[in-house]
Amino acid sequence: MAKEVVYDASSIMVLEGLEAVRRRPGMYIGSVSTKGLNHLIYEIVDNAVDEHLAGYCDTIKVALEADGSATIEDNGRGIPVGMHEKGISAERLVFTTLHAGGKFDDSAYKTSGGLHGVGSSVVNALSTHLTVRVKHDGNLYEDKYERGNPIVPLQNGLLPVIGKARGSGTIINFLPDDTIFDRTRFKEDEIKSRMHETAYLNPRLTIFFEDKRKEEPEKITYHEPDGLVGFIKDLNKSAENVCDIIYFQGESEGISVEGAFQYCNEFHENVLGFCNNIYNAEGGTHLTGFKTAFTNIINNYARELNILKDKDANFTGADVRNGMTAVISIKHPDPRFEGQTKTKLDNQDAAKVVSKITNEELVRYFDRNLETLKNVIGCAEKAAKIRKTEEKAKTNMLTKQKFSFDSNGKLANCESRDASKCEIFIVEGDSAGGSAKTARNRAYQAILPIRGKILNVEKASIDKVLANAEIKTMINAFGCGFSEGYGNDFDITKLRYDKIIIMADADVDGAHISTLLLTLFYRFMPELIKQGYVYLAQPPLYKLEKNKNVWYAYSDEELDNILKEVGRDQNNKIQRYKGLGEMDPEQLWETTMDPEKRILLRVTMNEEAESEIDLTFTTLMGDKVEPRREFIEENAKFVKNLDI
Repeated sequence: MAKEVVYDASSIMVLEGLEAVRRRPGMYIGSVSTKGLNHLIYEIVDNAVDEHLAGYCDTIKVALEADGSATIEDNGRGIPVGMHEKGISAERLVFTTLHAGGKFDDSAYKTSGGLHGVGSSVVNALSTHLTVRVKHDGNLYEDKYERGNPIVPLQNGLLPVIGKARGSGTIINFLPDDTIFDRTRFKEDEIKSRMHETAYLNPRLTIFFEDKRKEEPEKITYHEPDGLVGFIKDLNKSAENVCDIIYFQGESEGISVEGAFQYCNEFHENVLGFCNNIYNAEGGTHLTGFKTAFTNIINNYARELNILKDKDANFTGADVRNGMTAVISIKHPDPRFEGQTKTKLDNQDAAKVVSKITNEELVRYFDRNLETLKNVIGCAEKAAKIRKTEEKAKTNMLTKQKFSFDSNGKLANCESRDASKCEIFIVEGDSAGGSAKTARNRAYQAILPIRGKILNVEKASIDKVLANAEIKTMINAFGCGFSEGYGNDFDITKLRYDKIIIMADADVDGAHISTLLLTLFYRFMPELIKQGYVYLAQPPLYKLEKNKNVWYAYSDEELDNILKEVGRDQNNKIQRYKGLGEMDPEQLWETTMDPEKRILLRVTMNEEAESEIDLTFTTLMGDKVEPRREFIEENAKFVKNLDI
């Protein structure tokens, strides 16, 4: 009999001090992954930036120390060290008490990013040790903590003075707690990106970054006097621009608004939102205000210029933002975010003010720059045309799908309709496809042969993608739709297979085909990769026969090891497979398709790596030759077993 669980007054637990943070860190920093780890640095840096916004700080230093800790220093006023009404130093209160800070009213800060009063105390709670040094009134004060607990005795409630100091400011060093985080090595690329971003948003601020963990310490200075204009230039540095960068700013109801945007010859939008220097990954009301106002502006101009006729429907929001790269940054005296990590802004007054300023400033700009306006409307026209083509293609696809799922002439479907038990092999060529169809287990294995190399979707517009026969066949077969473009009808619950297995030849052409397929999945069905449904089959490179015994080797090293065991002599018969078509069905099943014996590589990606993956696909599969050449030259030395 199961033990009865008692739930009474004694079951109620009260977590004192910072223990709640240590028990549930994800509530405060989002996760205990690398993303949450880096967030600790951002919390401290945001406090320093608030000092800059208040007019007291122009320099921030961020150092990744050799011992794994991080040091953040600013030349602001310094955290107050005087006696608080609670009877202890204000600094001690800030680092040991949740919701303690100087940002709950506007007496100390007009605007700030750290509003909840939890940033410093959370960093303290999640660190093995943390040291605070404050320069104030010519003195240097110091406080130390271990896992959130103070270890420095106060002197009549105040911090001890450990020396003299010039100027003012705060220096914080902390080492993340390895009992809380999955890993404690800061990811420098993401931190550098965030610091560079912060410099763009604050053109009068200088940020010094140093990574002391490397044999040769890396030092970078971030100072961007061009502000958002420079930010847009950087974001679009590898793109073909359609117009110049458009910049606007304004202030209303105590909220200041700053924005910049530019159009490129690309089929996507990239609109970034910031509030008080904090990146809002999920957007919020400030972006809603901008998008709504901008859509109305473009539609009104299009009708005034007779580009849209009376019978024509308005451009959609996606139409007018097609090809747009934009940054919208606001300063709000009392922002409300969804969660401590501040991913989404929730102030309705922000939408109203941003909409008002966007409308006023951009109407003034477009009235004086008619050619730029026509270029922008041209992007909307192109997008609307593609959207209509896409909608037509989708309709045709869905109509045909009812009749073609099992009999499209290419797909050899499996008998089972239980998606959790089914798998589909995407096979290069009719020859390998024929062998795979014969070898497979019909109960749960489907085979989809593709002819040659599919369309490179990185270079193609959405209408060309949807018109491609091979891609349409795959979309139909998978059954879950696709997520790029206007329809956004991807539904992972409708996927017909538990495994999508790319089975290509083990040569350069096979690798290229696999890359083209992965590009398709990443751009149009990324959840397939994120949720672990995509695999790469590993066919053998060699077959070794000796004395009626057979071995398969999947690499040169494995072949060498087998030869060491069986001996090298004239009885060895070694066959180098150049393609799947060289295998008979029995061999293909035994080596590559049998779940009991085969080797599959699952294709995965995480949130932290997504930006790097995106850049790699753009570099390798995009239109620009020079970045691809540089990538190949830098990485060629790592290539092995190149079959040429």
